[in-house]
Amino acid sequence: MTEWLIPYLEWAAELAQTWGPLFVFFFMTVESSFIPFPSEVVMIPAGFLAARGEFFPAGMTWPAAGAAVALGVAGSLLGAYINYFLALKLGRPFLYRWGKYVLLPPHKLERAEEVFLEYGDITTFVCRLIPVIRQLISLPAGVARMPVGRFSLLTGAGAGSWVLFLTAVGFTLGHQTRELSYAELVREGTAMVRNNLPWILLGCALLVVGYVWMHRRVMRRRASAPTDAETPGPP
Repeated sequence: MTEWLIPYLEWAAELAQTWGPLFVFFFMTVESSFIPFPSEVVMIPAGFLAARGEFFPAGMTWPAAGAAVALGVAGSLLGAYINYFLALKLGRPFLYRWGKYVLLPPHKLERAEEVFLEYGDITTFVCRLIPVIRQLISLPAGVARMPVGRFSLLTGAGAGSWVLFLTAVGFTLGHQTRELSYAELVREGTAMVRNNLPWILLGCALLVVGYVWMHRRVMRRRASAPTDAETPGPP
């Protein structure tokens, strides 16, 4: 899909100084919803243009990179909220019956639900870094009625990590060279993402292990604590 999109998005890069923030917010919202869309073609160029002083605010590299990250995270959260509240309001039977008509076939829904049920709330953070399932993990969170505050925190942290990583890739390429076409930029940036993705996933795995260990420890303490009925009253 990335190669197919490149010719259609090159014109957007030419308008980045004026419309770049809107493009980033809009396309990251699309990417984070149930419509499959590669975030690499959005955030890597945004970081690249920021490094060259061609992203809003023009001429200010680091503020521009910060703006790109903030808009990318905001768009990702909005797309995730769309999925979350759709699942919350419509419910699981509706999604399985009608989802195939809006690019949500049952096998994808089943996979997202299996992952969520097996690993719990932490998947809303970790799966934001995993292609394909990244867009869908908000649906089982909505079906399970995960508290919206917790959902926002974990989704924002996961989306923020991914957006920051992609923007940093583009920012690095922007400092290394200024002679890349849009297609070359996306290809080189995507290659850098693939080469470093195992390290990101390893870091996520360590976070999950730490989270599970802490969660189980807290639950054991709660289970061993005496209840009000068991607590002896005054003599």
